[in-house]
This record gives sequence, C-alpha cells and structure tokens, in this order.
Amino acid sequence: MDRKAGFVILAAVSLALSGALHPAAAQGVGQDGVVQSSTPLSEGVVRKVDKDAGKLTIKHGPLANLDMPAMTMVFHVADQAMLQQVKSGDKVKFRAESIGGLLTVTKIEPAP
Repeated sequence: MDRKAGFVILAAVSLALSGALHPAAAQGVGQDGVVQSSTPLSEGVVRKVDKDAGKLTIKHGPLANLDMPAMTMVFHVADQAMLQQVKSGDKVKFRAESIGGLLTVTKIEPAP
C-alpha cells in the first residue's frame, strides 16, 4: 500500500470512529442546552448498576443508531442520576450514543 492510500484509509477510519460518517438521526439542542436526538429508544434489561464506575450493563436489542446488533454490554452514563433510577433486572427503554469515543446512555426510562 502506498503512502497516499494509507492516509486515505486512516482518515476514513478516524471519521467513522468520530461518528461523522454515521447516518445517525438529526440532533438539536433543547431548552436546557442538552443535545437532543430523535433516534428511537432501544429496549433492554439492566444486568448491573456500577455506581462507583458510573456504568450500566444492559442486555439490549439492536441499536440502530450505532449500527450494533443485540448483545450485553457496559455503557457509561451521561448523568450519574441515571444510576439511581434503575436496578438490576429492570426492563428499560434507552438511548445510547458515542460521546468522545465512549458508548454512553443519554436517556433511560422504564419500559412498559
């Protein structure tokens, strides 16, 4: 591979990891200054709440906005208060987004 091709691949990977090439839903800024996404909420079951680390382990269905299949994984939370709202075994609807390269829950609510 020549140097120019290597640079093009590196640039494409960098953009993809930053989310710039991802066909994510449009976002806006709410009255509270928080970025709001129109991405539909995903469903899952909380497996673990780690308050010390600020993380949730969720067994979830596909995450369309992240192009991710169903699996169980650990997420950071955008707001530590989210960790007080859920416990292991709770069925939830949530939105996860890539923020600064970290998969982060930005919204969570009880599932019916």
